[in-house]
Amino acid sequence: MDRTGVVSLAILAALSTAVGAGLARAENEASDAGDWVVPRTSWGDPNLAGIYSNDDETGTPMERPAEYEGLTLADVTPEKVAEIVAERNRRFNAQVNSEAWRTSISPPPHLIFDTFDRRNKRPWLVTDPIDGRIPARTAAAEARPRATGGTSTNANPRGPFNGYRDMGLYDRCITRGIPNSMMPAGYGSRYEIVQSPDTVAIRYEMIHEARVVPLDRRPHVPASIRQYLGDARGWWEGDTLVVETTNFRAETAPQRASENVTMTERFTRTGPDSVEWTVSFDDPTTWERPWTFSMPLAQVDHTQLIYEYACHEGNLAMRNILSGARAAEAAAAGAR
Repeated sequence: MDRTGVVSLAILAALSTAVGAGLARAENEASDAGDWVVPRTSWGDPNLAGIYSNDDETGTPMERPAEYEGLTLADVTPEKVAEIVAERNRRFNAQVNSEAWRTSISPPPHLIFDTFDRRNKRPWLVTDPIDGRIPARTAAAEARPRATGGTSTNANPRGPFNGYRDMGLYDRCITRGIPNSMMPAGYGSRYEIVQSPDTVAIRYEMIHEARVVPLDRRPHVPASIRQYLGDARGWWEGDTLVVETTNFRAETAPQRASENVTMTERFTRTGPDSVEWTVSFDDPTTWERPWTFSMPLAQVDHTQLIYEYACHEGNLAMRNILSGARAAEAAAAGAR
């Protein structure tokens, strides 16, 4: 499918806003907020400042699982969500206790997730298209070599490991990329939003990264300048903070997009302690149309600080992996 008839960014923004508004209405109706109104900063902007977590969303699939074919998010009642999450918990615990994990090279689930009791609020995350599925990748995307040295820790689990560059940026404590840095990971899922009249900063516990987003409508940096977290520009649309990010490096382009992807985030406060975070991707060389996912962020007690993520201190993984590879080579040579 070509771009003719594809949903424009303006329409996509309206759809995302509508989805966020619907989720906000549902959340507010279920709360005791009553006549709650969006709080304001001293200079009049919606107040998003605080520390948030999405730990409860750990394990929610990005796309609609095949077993729910035909369902849309509009069809899923709270009772159905509870049923889905209960089954998800049952399968998770069965996996934890399975014999297969004893011989797997993957870490056991209980080392990744901080609890065996999922408390997901959604059956899946993709909100547009309404079928809950990421649009098909283009032929150009399928033919494009996968960028090396990306953010995944699982891209090259068996090696060869001839140097530190054979491991990803996450392994090397450089970055998880975005939106990965704001996706729940079982631990380190804390994010702080700090505001000023002309800037918003978002700080991530994992890898101890921060993004500084100017709000003065300055243009993006030239296309020749590429950054691990891209180049972010923000503005307000009513009570929603919109952050548009471009100029990614190929190895950190989100969702295996090209470096020319545009990622648009929307942060909308939906209650006294909740923000809806909505993320849209547009890259005609990667997907047949733009798409969006959405996830709730829960504000945590202000005493639950974000502590330093000292990734390198005591991190012997890289040295051990490289020395292990050399030992394996020596053993193989000696066996000849």
